[in-house]
Amino acid sequence: MKPCASKRRWAIRRVMQGGLPLPDKSSAGEIKLSKTETAYRLLEEKIVTMELAPGALLSEAELSLELGLGRTPVREALQRLSAEHLVEIMPRRGIRVAGIDVVKQLRVLEVRRVLEVQSASLAARRASPAQRASFAAIAEGLAAAGSTRDYRDFLRFDRELDELLPAAAGNEFASAMLRQLHGLSRRFWHYYFRREADLPHVAGLHAAIARSIAEGDEEEAARATEAHMEYIHNFTRAVLEG
Repeated sequence: MKPCASKRRWAIRRVMQGGLPLPDKSSAGEIKLSKTETAYRLLEEKIVTMELAPGALLSEAELSLELGLGRTPVREALQRLSAEHLVEIMPRRGIRVAGIDVVKQLRVLEVRRVLEVQSASLAARRASPAQRASFAAIAEGLAAAGSTRDYRDFLRFDRELDELLPAAAGNEFASAMLRQLHGLSRRFWHYYFRREADLPHVAGLHAAIARSIAEGDEEEAARATEAHMEYIHNFTRAVLEG
């Protein structure tokens, strides 16, 4: 049975509030999402937050009913998620949520470190005044989330930073590559992170990146990003060894 329209609208609002880039708006000011983009965002959110757990078998037909969308946009969304290594499409066998591989995550970080340090420096140089204001607001939000240990707010502002930084850097190639890597990293983080222990420190690392970009300090943006990536690398190594 199809979910009611209000449930679907709530789910879409929930994803949009998570910091994803806004699509074009209609003349009436309403957000216009393609059905494929809607399916992608909803499914990516479910996978990253473990609502669809690693190893879970997926049915295109069941997902279509659950999301209230046709099978074609769901199929296209799953193909995109497969390209991002979040699902595995097995011919004649079905679709499975990809497992979490710590060794692969370390390889993801090798690429992210290079791209993000450079992108942070470029964003500090190229960000528009409106983008700088957004970075400043994100920095404040991250700092507040850290001080109150609000994990949900931290995730929301972290995602906003992940989306805004590549856009402000102005390099569409780096942006495309980072978008593929961020879903894997957020899912790994969500799965392993001990919510209370290090949240103030982690939020502070993120806030330092956003603040330095807002202030246009290229060197500090690169340093702050390097410190953040080193922390994530060490955290991932500890998971592997521990």
